[in-house]
Amino acid sequence: MYDVVIIGAGPAGLSAAIACREWDLHVIVIDEFPKPGGRLLGQLHQEPSGEWWNGIEETKNLLDKAKEYNTEIQCGTSVHNVEKTSNGFSVHTNKGMFYGENLLIASGAAETAAPIPGWTLPGVMSIGAAQVMTNVHRVRVGKKGIVAGVNVLSAAIARELQIAGVELHSMALPAANSVTKNESDPKKVMDGLVRIAHLAPSPFLRFGSKFAKAAWVRDIAVKFYPKGGVKMWGMPIHIRKAIVSINGTEQVESVTICNVTPDGEPVPGSEKTVEVDFVCIAGGLYPLAELASVIGCPFQYIEELGGHIPVHNEQMETPVNGMFVAGNITGIESAKVARAQGKLAGLSIVKHRIKDLADINDKVHEALNEVKETREKASIQFHPGINEGREKVNKAFNDYQQTT
Repeated sequence: MYDVVIIGAGPAGLSAAIACREWDLHVIVIDEFPKPGGRLLGQLHQEPSGEWWNGIEETKNLLDKAKEYNTEIQCGTSVHNVEKTSNGFSVHTNKGMFYGENLLIASGAAETAAPIPGWTLPGVMSIGAAQVMTNVHRVRVGKKGIVAGVNVLSAAIARELQIAGVELHSMALPAANSVTKNESDPKKVMDGLVRIAHLAPSPFLRFGSKFAKAAWVRDIAVKFYPKGGVKMWGMPIHIRKAIVSINGTEQVESVTICNVTPDGEPVPGSEKTVEVDFVCIAGGLYPLAELASVIGCPFQYIEELGGHIPVHNEQMETPVNGMFVAGNITGIESAKVARAQGKLAGLSIVKHRIKDLADINDKVHEALNEVKETREKASIQFHPGINEGREKVNKAFNDYQQTT
């Protein structure tokens, strides 16, 4: 019986484990990936300050700290069920059962599919898969590609691919259908595009970013969006062009692109073929929260956080006694925020596990402030209104507590 079982060895899970081990709790971290680090392993980008964020180095720092406290980490372990018991939790995995008095789920996020005709061809992959293949496994994903989907995630990873020497023709919208209605809407995409203007400033985006909340300015920006796209790092980003099909016999050979109206409707007769050998589909991220659902944790759909979120309070505690959450399962944010949340969750578990512990309330409060400060300073925001989303989920927790 562990004091706490942590599911997920990403920045949130590792930070939580370190915080728990500092107070000598008996901890195990399990993860299905062969290496600890989670999404950190694939991240490599330059901050607006000029500093480089190297996910592999950040992972090494966390692992060094975890090893200093003799933290037990078991990778290659897939969790397929979790049960609440009278004295804690039973975690079912491919390597047997793990038992914990407390449970932290830091399972991260998954990518949303954006189906395009031809997307089952070899050479079509999610943008996250391209990131892992390039930065983790050092595998070249192709000679020349195109990105279907314009958002914060695709912009950041596209730059990482360029740094690795991968040629990208451009970024464009996916074809409009019932699944991609938001991703194929130029006006909604423009809302997100202006939020990444600081990553690769252009006069057009700098103008838009100052007035992002004004719908009339957004509409004008979309209407007069340059036909050649707005270039970031020399790569055109199009929101008035859409990839309507991926072509090839045995693998990707080309894509068909057409112009679209400001409302995202295809312009007849504007089709053009672009030769590429791979396509990255970027439909965005959503919280990977199935395990929390299995246990019976209540959920709330909060658009500002990326989807259905396990109800939890500011200290990362859920209504299920002894169960905590941290990282992207609580809402899509940066790895820095996830790391800070993990520390906060770890200290909250310590507070829950060891009663009447001196100074623990102060340390939890400090960690909570650290999460808020990290969020405010984040160079990348995946969703607008993140603070409003956090207030909604905290209110949902309080409402649930009052009704049970």
